[in-house]
Amino acid sequence: MAALGSPVHTFRCLLRELRCLGGKSHYRNTAAYSYIREHFRKNKTTSEKFCRAQQELHFQASTYLCLLRSVRNHVVLHEAYHAKGERSTEVAASMVGLKLPQQPGGKGWER
Repeated sequence: MAALGSPVHTFRCLLRELRCLGGKSHYRNTAAYSYIREHFRKNKTTSEKFCRAQQELHFQASTYLCLLRSVRNHVVLHEAYHAKGERSTEVAASMVGLKLPQQPGGKGWER
């Protein structure tokens, strides 16, 4: 199993994602905030050498954090590439980092 980092860092990142999801409403008034805060407080580090309940909660929180970040990034990409409808060739090429060649004037190129 890969290192998860500190539970405090995971908790803060989860709250950051809640802020992004909440929009204009205050995220501390949501049920998700109360649930996350309650479970992190309930599973604080104990005097035991290895606390399985805290490890499981931290792993689940990290997994959920990954899901929230992935969904947010997917929405951003979807809005950037699929929300505008039909595009010209030049605009589509510039979106993926390409530049169309310029056609020089002169014989053979005019129509």
